[in-house]
Amino acid sequence: MRVNASPSVDRHDAAWGPDAPSEAVSRSQKENTMTTLHAVLRIDHQSAQILHFDAEHVQAAKIKAHTHHTAQHGSTVRTEHEFYGHVADALAGVKEVLVVGAGTAATGFRSYCEKHRPQTARQIVGLEVVDHPTEAQLVAFARRYFVAHDRMAGTPTPS
Repeated sequence: MRVNASPSVDRHDAAWGPDAPSEAVSRSQKENTMTTLHAVLRIDHQSAQILHFDAEHVQAAKIKAHTHHTAQHGSTVRTEHEFYGHVADALAGVKEVLVVGAGTAATGFRSYCEKHRPQTARQIVGLEVVDHPTEAQLVAFARRYFVAHDRMAGTPTPS
C-alpha cells in the first residue's frame, strides 16, 4: 500500500471591517497574490489554516492532510512530514509567522521546520496555544500579537 499525503488546498481572500464583502473572493479571480509581512498558522494533525494579512485584508489557505494508514513501519511519520512540508511551502514569502494550535501539532511543525526547513523555522516568531477560534478571532489575535512583537523588536508595524 502507498501513503498518500497530498494535501488539498483551499484558498480565498476576504476583507475584514465594516465594508467587508459578505462572500470570499476566489484567489483565481484575483490577478495578483497579496504580499504580506505577517501570517498566522493554525495547525492540527489533520489540517492547517494559514491566514496572510495586512491592516485591511486577509487571504486564507486551508491545507488538509490525506492519510492512508499502512502496515509499513514509519508511514505515519512520513505522512506527517509530507503534510508539514506542504504547510511550509505555503508559508514561502512571509516574513513572520505566528503558529497557533492545541496539542502537539504546532510544536511538531516547529520541530520539523527546525530540522528540515531552517528558512521556515526562522520565519516562526511565536508559538501560542489557542482553542478553536473563528477566522476573524484568529486574525484579531494575530494582529494584537504582532503589534506587541513588533514593538518589542523595535520594528514599526505597517498600518
